[in-house]
Amino acid sequence: MLWIMRFSGFVSAAMVMIVLSPSLQSFPPAEAIRSSHLDGYLRLPSYQVSTSPHSLEDRFSFRKASEFRNADECGFTDNKITGVCDPSLVHVAITLDVEYLRGSIAAVHSILQHSLCPENIFFHFLVSETNLETLVRSTFPQLKFKVYYFDPKIVRNLISSSVRQALEQPLNYARNYLADLLEPCVRRVIYLDSDLVVVDDIAKLWSTDLGSRTIGAPEYCHANFTKYFTGGFWSDERLSGTFRGRKPCYFNTGVMVIDLVKWRRVGYTKRIERWMEIQKSDRIYELGSLPPFLLVFAGRVAPIEHRWNQHGLGGDNVRGSCRDLHPGPVSLLHWSGSGKPWVRLDSKRPCPLDALWAPYDLYGHPH
Repeated sequence: MLWIMRFSGFVSAAMVMIVLSPSLQSFPPAEAIRSSHLDGYLRLPSYQVSTSPHSLEDRFSFRKASEFRNADECGFTDNKITGVCDPSLVHVAITLDVEYLRGSIAAVHSILQHSLCPENIFFHFLVSETNLETLVRSTFPQLKFKVYYFDPKIVRNLISSSVRQALEQPLNYARNYLADLLEPCVRRVIYLDSDLVVVDDIAKLWSTDLGSRTIGAPEYCHANFTKYFTGGFWSDERLSGTFRGRKPCYFNTGVMVIDLVKWRRVGYTKRIERWMEIQKSDRIYELGSLPPFLLVFAGRVAPIEHRWNQHGLGGDNVRGSCRDLHPGPVSLLHWSGSGKPWVRLDSKRPCPLDALWAPYDLYGHPH
């Protein structure tokens, strides 16, 4: 019976590949990024143990991505004169840290591979370690990017314990400070988590009409919104009253389009920090960086098609069990939850859908 279930799972993954294949191949002008020689080294992620001082560089390496070019209809782009303030750029923000670095590199790889105009994308990498810029440059020599240091001290005293230790890492909260970290001329940004791959042209997501809203994200109004906060929160009118006059829905903060001009004008960072301060004293939620965003923005989000966040592929926050895709088309696959595809693949215990992440993995030797 077990082998039948496993076979069925891999058949499902194969069917998903067939369904996704038009999207995966719909942008031929952007060169496919192929693996070449080994390049770039970094110390091992925390889940790998090593006692030899020389084995770090030997065991953790990324292959250099091949060149990627704009399609003819994108127009000419000169890397020497195009700066971060160029209004034609698509801005994408992603965190970089040692444990999730493999996922971040795969996410960037997927974005470039499916973009019609990859040279028009500018990446803003948020880091709490200072030795990652060289690795990014060696893996993506042509990439337009800038590294921004996020000081963990900014949020360390605001973070409360969570259901999963990974959710307590300060860098998870860097998204709250994008409006302060990025240049004032950057008026809009797409924020992406490190555990996802994009299988469509990200320019489509960039063009989202936010209307009067500050952020846009796929909403899931069928989800039980009350479970994201404690009973004490809902029983205290002073706290739960924040949702009065709103129709709050759950949204995942791993994929957001953010209007930084409106964010700066209203001062949303301070509002999020205020809820984090209340959490420290009153314990109003159990998750990490998500609930403060829900408190400030739920019911005030510009809806984006669900295809742009097929989330939950990492299972729940405890077991990380295998999950299926939600019904409908797919533009972005997101392994939110405790199960990460690179960990499961390395352990030889992958979920069927992890096979959809593997082609973007630039870690180690060619597949």
